[in-house]
Amino acid sequence: MTESDFKPLSDQRQAHAEGVIWDDLAGLVRWTDIATSRLFAYDPATGHVSEHVLPARLCCFALTHETGVLLLALEKQIARFDTRDGRLHILQDIEPEILGTRANDGRCDRGGNFVFGTLNERGPEKVASFWRYTHDGHLHRLALPKAAITNSICFSPDGETMYFTDSPTAQIMACDYDAASGDVDRIRVFAELTPGYEPDGSTVDADGFLWNAEWAASRVVRYAPDGRVDATIALPSKQPSCVSFAGPGLDRMVITSAHLGLGDKAGPFDGAIYIGTPPAGRGLPEARYGHKVNA
Repeated sequence: MTESDFKPLSDQRQAHAEGVIWDDLAGLVRWTDIATSRLFAYDPATGHVSEHVLPARLCCFALTHETGVLLLALEKQIARFDTRDGRLHILQDIEPEILGTRANDGRCDRGGNFVFGTLNERGPEKVASFWRYTHDGHLHRLALPKAAITNSICFSPDGETMYFTDSPTAQIMACDYDAASGDVDRIRVFAELTPGYEPDGSTVDADGFLWNAEWAASRVVRYAPDGRVDATIALPSKQPSCVSFAGPGLDRMVITSAHLGLGDKAGPFDGAIYIGTPPAGRGLPEARYGHKVNA
């Protein structure tokens, strides 16, 4: 797969795009630019990109079973946001007792709980944690090691394996995971990256292969369930940040990137949002927060 197979979906270049998700109910690709506190939506039917400005940095978010309503992880708070009328309702504080941390990567597990992590903005010390906000509104810390920069949170198709990372370690980890209780077990190394490359956002496809955006490596890598490299997508952006399948058939892929920290070294494609057809695999529908209410 060459970089020419993926093209920017607009002329926009964003400082720190992350958290990209395909919203199948709305037919939109959604992502955040953490640095500018903005939530974006791309309509592939029209090519239009819209945005909402939020009162704090939006670090990650989850879909709910109500079209247009999202669960947000802002810097230090979990909130409910209605994209239709802009109403924001704060639900829970995040690590209020720890100065210098903020929310980072996250997504729903297969049971409808929002699993996310934090990062240390003040240095390399491992003071950040992985958290689970249950579908009935309780927040508790997962029994995973403390980290400096949590990332790469995603789940196997059956929901029984959780993937995660502390990005500076250049390792993607795996553990056994119980969505009903939040219990974890058998924490282990899943994949080793080249030192200097950092695993950022990930997703798992319908075949159980993990796709990871590799920060500083200008690529997205598909890992087999046994951790071996299966395929690579090269990009003209230095800092790919997150990846998601998209479209009604979940056979397209969207990749975010960032120009944060590059300064004068930023190239014309740093910060682009890419769309294209991956060399293998189809996606799974994004899990939604909460219990589904049947009509």
